[in-house]
Amino acid sequence: MRKWFFLVLILLLLTACGSGPAAPSANQTPLTRVRVGLDWTPNTNHTGLYVAQDKGYYSQQGLDVEILGAQEGGTVEQLVATGQLDFGISYQEAVTQARVEGVPIVSIAAIIQHNTSGFASRREEGITSARDFIGKKYGAFGSPIEQAVIKGLLECEGVGDQFEQVQFVDIGSSDFFVATERDEVDFVWIFQGWTGIEAEIRGVPLNVVMMNDTRCIPDYYTPVIITSEQTIAEKPDLVRRFLAATSAGYRFAIEQPDAAADVLLKAAPELDAELVRRSQQYLASQYQAEAPRWGEQKLEVWRAYAQWMADRNLIARMIEPEKAFTNDFLP
Repeated sequence: MRKWFFLVLILLLLTACGSGPAAPSANQTPLTRVRVGLDWTPNTNHTGLYVAQDKGYYSQQGLDVEILGAQEGGTVEQLVATGQLDFGISYQEAVTQARVEGVPIVSIAAIIQHNTSGFASRREEGITSARDFIGKKYGAFGSPIEQAVIKGLLECEGVGDQFEQVQFVDIGSSDFFVATERDEVDFVWIFQGWTGIEAEIRGVPLNVVMMNDTRCIPDYYTPVIITSEQTIAEKPDLVRRFLAATSAGYRFAIEQPDAAADVLLKAAPELDAELVRRSQQYLASQYQAEAPRWGEQKLEVWRAYAQWMADRNLIARMIEPEKAFTNDFLP
């Protein structure tokens, strides 16, 4: 009898000391649900988000983050503005246009410090400058900004009067390699860190007229992270915690691009592994570049590009650029 008494006593003591399964604490704060909308399918522009999710940076900030692909029922800008998404991935030109139209969204971080896009063509086309666009077929995506950019580049070369000789061919979301191989178009606007690297992997030599190399079009942030004015006003701590974790994710991608590529491939196994790894290496030096911290944005960049858009009637009026972005929530 005494033996059973001691066994029961020992079990009671072990339970009291926490050796058994712990009951949920009544005071434990549940994680805050957060919805983030991507601009496109997952790619290396988004790696920092997936790293922050995978490494527990979001949960450490008390957040349960759901990363969603492009949504039906509106643009990411509209969905963020109406509160259907808490945060989203956008571009400086889209934020500028939205604010002209009264859509109350704000850029809270630049994912990449500089514009890494350019106009790519197969090397045999001989397109090495904007002047060579004349008489060629451009694969257009349907945005009025494309015409303004190409016209601006031609004007910079002193041949703006020949803009009409550039043929715009709508290719929608067609693949660059398919469209150019079939000779449907001669050149297309691409991101060097993705399609440019894919061309290297495929062994397709390209000429790329990089936008920033021309010094004709103002530099701008593409892509950026956005939220709504309402979220900033009513939930500033949420914005701060989200950016603290997201910033840590991008710093990880900067410092450990190979490990970051593994995280993205785990989240999106359908992606080409070699493309992801090489793209991640390229962007490791581009995310922050020379900025003092990841995500930082400059007023002069927002002002110059918005003025360029206004001067070319891409927007109906000039915006107040200081209200289109903020660095206040960056760690």
